[in-house]
Amino acid sequence: MLRMGATGAVGSSSVPHVSLSSFVLLSEAVAIYLEQKGKGRPVTFHRAAERACGYVIDACGDKNLDVYTKADANKFRDALIARGLAGSSLTRVFGTVRAVTNFAASEQGLTLNNPFAGVYYDRTAGVSNRNPIPSDALGAVQTKCREIDDDLRWLVSLVSDTGMRLAEAAGLSKEDIITEEDGSLVVRVRHHPWRRLKTKGSERDVPLEGEARWAAQRILEHASSSQFAFPRYNKAETTNANAASAALNKWMKEYAPEGCTMHSFRHSMRDRLRAVECPADIVDQIGGWRTDGIGHGYGSGYPLEVLQKWMKAVT
Repeated sequence: MLRMGATGAVGSSSVPHVSLSSFVLLSEAVAIYLEQKGKGRPVTFHRAAERACGYVIDACGDKNLDVYTKADANKFRDALIARGLAGSSLTRVFGTVRAVTNFAASEQGLTLNNPFAGVYYDRTAGVSNRNPIPSDALGAVQTKCREIDDDLRWLVSLVSDTGMRLAEAAGLSKEDIITEEDGSLVVRVRHHPWRRLKTKGSERDVPLEGEARWAAQRILEHASSSQFAFPRYNKAETTNANAASAALNKWMKEYAPEGCTMHSFRHSMRDRLRAVECPADIVDQIGGWRTDGIGHGYGSGYPLEVLQKWMKAVT
């Protein structure tokens, strides 16, 4: 694809300067990426691609993909740092830019030496420690949830004794809560059109014990025509996990130490399982964490009764 550039002078005559690049502009690459990869994806997926590449264009201009240099990538990094982005956020943004540019180049049948790969920055900068919630605070929060007994507190209780990600729990449908023949309850964490999962390994069944079982019972008993376990966070096309996080983190401040958030329950669950000497691969299966090693990818995992034994041990 030939693109006309600025007018330049050769000798005494003015002739148009022709760019010999066969690559599309970054703005066009975003359109290609979203047209192909964005089908059926939530609006947040589209916004992430547009925002990340918009940052590049703001910092370095809208150029043909092969025209960007390592100096441009470093300038882009410095602009993100100036915006106050933490290291983890830089990693996400750079990952999105690489995905867009590599995909667009591949679609054109071209090979791109991507300057946005291998850019150095401090990945720990601005990242706060994710503290587990102490056992006394855990008990205080769970007791208060029973006292208030509303849908917000059901969500807190469900997360507190499963270690589920908040978005996973907030996006549950009532059908995801399964009553087994023996009366035990299980939550089935699966992909939904309104709430995607972080990884393929996030799909799992988690036995509900302790306060999570109480919360699930209250959800099932509640008279509501909605298919959702938490309708207030599922009024649009996607689960509004950010709203849930903001509301519940604010509420928890009165009962938990500084630095503890809803995500702290997830870290706490891992520590609680370690404390009863639960095998690491069972811990990973319960939490939907990735387990290293090729062998762990074979088979269907531990049966529910094994998982239930360990969940009973920590609740």
